[in-house]
Amino acid sequence: MPETYSYIRDPQAIYEESFRQVREAVDLSSFPDNLHSLVIRLVHSVGRPEIASSLVWQGDVTASAHRALASGASILVDATMVASGVTRKFLPADNQVICTLNDASVPQSAKTLGTTRSAAAVDLWRDRIEGSVVAFGNAPTALFHLLERLQEGWPRPAAILAFPVGFVGAAESKQALIDAGLDVPFITLTGRDGGSALACGAINAVARGDGGAL
Repeated sequence: MPETYSYIRDPQAIYEESFRQVREAVDLSSFPDNLHSLVIRLVHSVGRPEIASSLVWQGDVTASAHRALASGASILVDATMVASGVTRKFLPADNQVICTLNDASVPQSAKTLGTTRSAAAVDLWRDRIEGSVVAFGNAPTALFHLLERLQEGWPRPAAILAFPVGFVGAAESKQALIDAGLDVPFITLTGRDGGSALACGAINAVARGDGGAL
């Protein structure tokens, strides 16, 4: 006979216990109240309470992003994994989730610009970016390229959720966002850590707003 393991099977009980443990493990006193739900969901998305101390933000990113989504704004993402991880039922206005990485024009554009496909794909956001919510869960070059375009005068998004990951450029791209002085609310995680799970967690958190049950 197969061995029977003892574990929680009830989905609601798993949900409630998960967030109870996150709240117990994370000191939220250093965060404003309007960031608590976002921080909790970021920690939950990767199971690592220690990331909380490396989060950096500007402005009321939760409120800004949620207002934008409630008004029908698009979500622009750097990777298909991020697009796939957005929980559509949380979106307040059946918002479009747009990833331009696989557009047919991107490979040639990347060659012309002398950069990655991820960065070249950002140029296709030009007519969609004003008032949007932008999320990065993969490519540092995409974040760098967006910062360059914003400094050239592109319209501003409503919020930037920046979690590029890796050994080359990830920490630097996020520090560039912090140092850019843009009048755009953002949240990011310093250092090499990041990834699609964090980007998805951030999108799902701001989509729900502060009222989302935890």
